[in-house]
Order: sequence, then structure tokens, then C-alpha cells
Amino acid sequence: MADKIRHTTSFLTKRSVKCAHCKQGVPARTSPARDVHRCTEGHNHLVTLRTGPRTFGVEEELLLVDPATGVPQAVSGSVIRYAQRHDELFLTGGRRSKPLETELQREQLETATPVCTSLAEISEHVRSARLAAAQSAAGVGVSVAALATSPVTVRPSLTPSHRYQRMLVAYGLAMDDQLTCGCHVHVGIESPDEGVAVLDRIRPWLPPLLALSANSPFWQGADTGYDSWRHEVWGRWPSSGPTELFGSAKAYRTTVEALLATGALLDEGMIYFDARLSRHYPTVEIRVPDVCLNADDAVLMAALVRALVDTAANAWREGDPPDPVRADLMRLAMWRAGRSGLRDDLVHPSTRCAAPAEQVVGALLDHLTPALDRSGDLDTVTAMLDGVLERGNGAQFQRAIYSRTHDVTAVAAAAVQHTVTV
Repeated sequence: MADKIRHTTSFLTKRSVKCAHCKQGVPARTSPARDVHRCTEGHNHLVTLRTGPRTFGVEEELLLVDPATGVPQAVSGSVIRYAQRHDELFLTGGRRSKPLETELQREQLETATPVCTSLAEISEHVRSARLAAAQSAAGVGVSVAALATSPVTVRPSLTPSHRYQRMLVAYGLAMDDQLTCGCHVHVGIESPDEGVAVLDRIRPWLPPLLALSANSPFWQGADTGYDSWRHEVWGRWPSSGPTELFGSAKAYRTTVEALLATGALLDEGMIYFDARLSRHYPTVEIRVPDVCLNADDAVLMAALVRALVDTAANAWREGDPPDPVRADLMRLAMWRAGRSGLRDDLVHPSTRCAAPAEQVVGALLDHLTPALDRSGDLDTVTAMLDGVLERGNGAQFQRAIYSRTHDVTAVAAAAVQHTVTV
């Protein structure tokens, strides 16, 4: 996904923090966006303080499907041209939403919210972006479906692009049949050092996001047995998945340069970590969730991710070290989340042992409660999580439709309805 969500530095407030090196108190004062302070041990370091909530935004990939058959249609160019002729569809609350964008395959497109500061604001823009995409698609005779993979058999058609053609030559089938849709959440950060500290500290908590959002049980007309087959398909890319601890922005940059030096990646845009720094804007981008069937669940993903970032940044400022969990254990935890979603055990982020999904989700909420309380989102997020645990994720919804109809076309039709109405 392209980085299209621009974030700005928030205002600062007067308080004190701890030196990340020695945990000594650091006198902090009302200041510009960035101030260098010296702690009692003589360490120079950057202090950034904020008064308001972090900015955030959501990008969603959607399938373009035939309204009658559910078969994905290679019409993204036509849909976007229609949208460009009807830009009034993208005006919400006096703000213009981001325009629709093409994606890897012509059977999909991407929406993006503007930069938001509240849950109510992001909810409004997620819904309006989906509606604008649906209206634009209807203008050329197709529907949009928030499905992370197509339940109906499809042979995707690559979006015309010199870069994509190079990727096809380089990666073969991994590129050729890559038709998956994700939900990517951007959250504002104050510096690359803060961003990398966040990446290091959120790692154990990413698998529950996949379990909650999982919305891709079908592939080429068959039930895969996975709640998120998208996660398995995406794992074919050479740079995808969890990372080891970086420790610093310099180490992050060194890692990226080392990966590029292998020649296995075409460019830096192919750094497909589960969570990464934006190349263009001061954000971290969390790329784990499937695109969610319901708009409510997309809003939930945004709220959880922002709270994760805020919690991690606070821990870094307090000098608390990241959990040193290995990347191979993280990979297993992600596999477990994609395999069974909320239907079975997950790997508990604290104990590394199998635990019921509901218990792991509860641990996630406990971990994020202070941040959610500060942003005023605790009650809303608690109710949203209860709702997902009660009704199930998107994969469970799709399987329920299929168990009644034995028809993947009916699954696609139900998804079309839920994309813009729930």
C-alpha cells in the first residue's frame, strides 16, 4: 500500500519523563516539538511530549465483484475514472476524503481516510470511504466487497505498471495470483527513534489483531481451513512477517539497507514487515489485519492500533525495555492467529503458551486500558471487542453463510451488503 496518510506533530505539554538510558528523571518544560534535555547522568536525548491524542488513519483494500456472481472484475481503472468525474462522493463533513487508488490487481482498489484524531471521526470517514467506493463501483456496474480473499474462483489481472511487471518476472506465481485485501493503520509518531521503539514493543500484541480481523477463509472456491488465508498468501513475499528487535532507528535503517543489498527485493516499497516505519510521513504502519467485513471492525482495528502505539511509546519514554520474544516464536503466534482466528487457542503474548482466544483478547484490552482511557475510547472499544467475541470475526460470518447455502456466490453477496451497511 502506498503511504498516503499525512500526519503532523501534536502540541506539547509540561511534565517530566525518564531517561531511556538510565531511567533518571528528566526535567521537561513546554517546548517546541522536539527538545534535547540532559538527565542527571549526563545523557543527551530527545524529549517529545503531547497533549492531544495521536493522529491516525486507515487504508482499506476492497474487491470489485460482479453483483450477480460474486466473481471479481478487472475494472479498477473504470471505477477510479468514474470517481474522478464525481468527486462530490468524497466530501464528508466538509472534508474531502482521499481519492480511490489502484492496487496490485485490477480486481481491487484502495480507500484511505484523511488524518483523524478521534474514534468518531475515523468511524465517519471509514464508512464514507466505503460508501463512495461502492457508489463509484455501481457507476460501472460492479459492487465492492470487504473480503480479504475472494470466495469465488478468480484469475486476477495485474494492474498495468512497469514496477508490477518487474515484480511478476521476479516473483512468478507469488505475484501472479496475489489477490488479497488488507487493512493498514497509520499512527503518528514524533521521531524515527520513537517509531522504532514502538515497533519493538508492539510485536507480541499483533497476533490478536489478526485473529480479530480474520476475514479470508476461502480461496479459489474452497474452504482453506484457515480464518486468514490472506496471511498465508502474503507470507510468500521474501520480506514479510515479524522482525527481530531493532533497538534504534539506525539499526532499523541498517536492516532495511541490508535487505535491499541482497537484490531479493526490487525496492524499499517491498519492505513488507508486519509493522514498519512509513517511508514518507512520520507514522508507523501496522499491516497485520485482514480487511474487515464490517466498518465497525475496521474502526476497532484503528482504535486498538493507536492504543498499542501510545502504550509502547509511553513504555519507551519510561525506560521499560521491549519484550525480547524471538521472531520465530512471533511467526508461530501469527500462524496460530491466522489458522484458527477466535475459534481456538492463541499464543498468549505474556506467557508464550496456548490460551483461549477470549483470554488473549482480554489480556490485550488490559494492556491497552490506560491508553484507551486517556483517549476516551475505553467503553467504546470494550463494547466493540465484546461484539466481535459474541458474533465472531469475518471468517466465521462467511462460513456461517456457506453452511446454510453451500454457495460461495451467496458468501460474496452477503459480504457486499455488509461492506456498506454494518
